[in-house]
Amino acid sequence: MNIPNILTLARIVFIPLLVVLFYLPFESSMLVAAALFGLASVTDWLDGYLARKWDQSTPFGAFLDPVADKLMVAVALALLIERYDAAWLTLPALVIIGREIVISALREWMAEMGKRGSVAVSWIGKVKTTLQMVALLLLLAFPPGHLIAEAGVATLYAAAILTLWSMIQYLRAAWPHLARSL
Repeated sequence: MNIPNILTLARIVFIPLLVVLFYLPFESSMLVAAALFGLASVTDWLDGYLARKWDQSTPFGAFLDPVADKLMVAVALALLIERYDAAWLTLPALVIIGREIVISALREWMAEMGKRGSVAVSWIGKVKTTLQMVALLLLLAFPPGHLIAEAGVATLYAAAILTLWSMIQYLRAAWPHLARSL
């Protein structure tokens, strides 16, 4: 067990705390939940940075890091879908969650074929993740209708567009391998 892996595990522990904070009946609960989500977002970057810098990458960390990230994002999106109760927010949330399922399955399948490098994380994925985290932070911190929450919605739509774009890129890269196995 090393510090990058501990940070990744902390993100998973943060998930039920995020849910509890989100539903607590006190005035600042949204801001506190958003702060916890922000902390989790920073640990997502920090664990990878430290693992590379200190040469502490492990198979466990390589497996758990994307799982922790996807769980945190999916739970935050689910909470926001309930809060907003609106199709215009549900749509980008479903695009983001659906893409994560498709790409996770694609990466697993490509890894089994020894071609995981064909679907490695790209710069588009990094920008998409950053936009997602900013959008979710804003949407968790501010109530529906608040100007900053509206900026969060716009940022979430930008993230959803990049999500689709990156999924298409990944599928195009994997298509020769997929087509051969039809």
